[in-house]
This record gives sequence, structure tokens and C-alpha cells, in this order.
Amino acid sequence: MTTPADRSAADTIVLIHGLWMTPRSWEQWVDHYTRAGFRVLAPAWPGMDAEVEQLRRDPSPIARLTIAGIVDHYDRIIRNLDRPPIIMGHSFGGAFTQVLADRGLGAAAVAIDSAGVKGVLRLPLSTLRSSWPILRSLGNRHKAVPLSPEQFHYAFTNSLSREESNRIYGRYHVAGAGGVLFEGAMANLNPRSALRVNYANSDRAPLLLIAGGADHVAPPVLNKANAGRYRRSRAITGYHEFPGRTHFTLGQPGWQQVADYALEWAVEATATHKPDYQRQPAPVAGH
Repeated sequence: MTTPADRSAADTIVLIHGLWMTPRSWEQWVDHYTRAGFRVLAPAWPGMDAEVEQLRRDPSPIARLTIAGIVDHYDRIIRNLDRPPIIMGHSFGGAFTQVLADRGLGAAAVAIDSAGVKGVLRLPLSTLRSSWPILRSLGNRHKAVPLSPEQFHYAFTNSLSREESNRIYGRYHVAGAGGVLFEGAMANLNPRSALRVNYANSDRAPLLLIAGGADHVAPPVLNKANAGRYRRSRAITGYHEFPGRTHFTLGQPGWQQVADYALEWAVEATATHKPDYQRQPAPVAGH
């Protein structure tokens, strides 16, 4: 496990959660990295800073979310830090991490089980099935849509028992933002998509994409296609696959191996990257 003595640059880690989750999904990683001596921030998507139980009672803040609003929210948080952090994102948070890195933010970036950014054309059937509870109706574009326990088991915890899946569902699951998922699904048809990145950007931070071999939401074929789009960039791009891991890799038994690999890769990569936030101005909110 990386310790403060091993660090050459970043002393802060910013964690970005994904769809159908809250920052609570990172709770074990926060403790793990904090014990290693890092300052760890796990901010919620805007409006989602309530507890899971409260968001279940009133999911209306989730229904109003947009990708641009979420990414700009994290952009402001990161720019207000004293030093560029390591940015890690899971699922849609992984896609947001890629956009933030493209903006020149972060000392290193790790996208775990990432949703695809604009330009990733692969659409595995398991990804479509996992997303179908929202995508099946255009009326869900402005709604917060929960998964049933059965749908959650298929999407997040497919290698675990139903009993264990139900326990995880009870602790972590909240309704998903229909607008965010529809924006992601339509990114390749929208020239101004908030998920667009410059794949040839050689000035961005080192970027690692991590995939789980048993992931139904973002299977390896999607993550490999995503990583491959960066081949024109001279910036460091890594890809690593953990066999047998589901979309709930953040809490699935053995999560420590993923957390340690992600951090060790990022810390080593920061030694070769000296970020400068002045390269690009902060974007106008919503753009």
C-alpha cells in the first residue's frame, strides 16, 4: 500500500461516485486511503449530499441533474484545492473523471468501470439491459428511476448471492438520474455533448482505465474500446482488468486489491506529470 513517504506530488484524492449510488459507495476506500495518510474527498453529485435513506424518501434532487452541471460541480471543487489531486471515478463518475482530466485537471486520473465518453461506440447487450429500466421510456428523462432488487443484482452484483446483493442494495442504492443516463446514451449523436473529450490531448494527466471481468454495466470490451481511443495522445494511458469483478467492485470482497492498484499506479504516474491549471480557464457553468 502506498504511504505518504512514497508520494511525489498529490496529497489529496477526489472520489466521484456513479449512477444509482452516492458517496457512501466509497466508504471503505475513504477509510483505506485516509489510513495511508492521504486527504480524501468524496463529494456528492450536486443536490445528492443527503443520506441514502433521505434520497429514497425524496429523490427529486436526482431528477434535476445534468452531466454538465455535475462535471462543472467537480471542476470547481478541484480548482479550489491547493494542489492538483488524484481523481478517481466509478461508472459515470469514471466518464466525468475523463472529462475533468481533458480539462487539464488532476495530477493523475483513474476511471473504474467507466461509462463511455463521446466517441466510444461499443454498446454491449449487458450494458443495454442494465440501463433499460431508465432507457425503456422517454418519459424517464426528467425522473429519478430506481432499480428493483432483481435489476440491481443483474447490473451491480451478478456474481454475488441474492442475499448479499439485497444487503448491498439496502445500504447503497438510490434512484438513478434519468437525464444523465439519456445524455450518456445520446452522446455520440450530440456534437456538443458534455461527455466529449479530446482523445489526442497530450497535456492531460496520466489516465488509467480499470475494468471488471464480470461487470455487466461496463464490461471489459467497453473499457478497452475507451482506452484505445486515446492512442493518438502522448499522455500516459493505462488499462487493467480484474477478472471476476462486478460493477460493485468498490465493495465486492477483494476491493482492497483494486484500491491499492489504482492508487499505486496513480502515485507513480504523478512523478511524470506536472499539472498546471492555468493551461485552460475554468468553464462557464453548464458548458
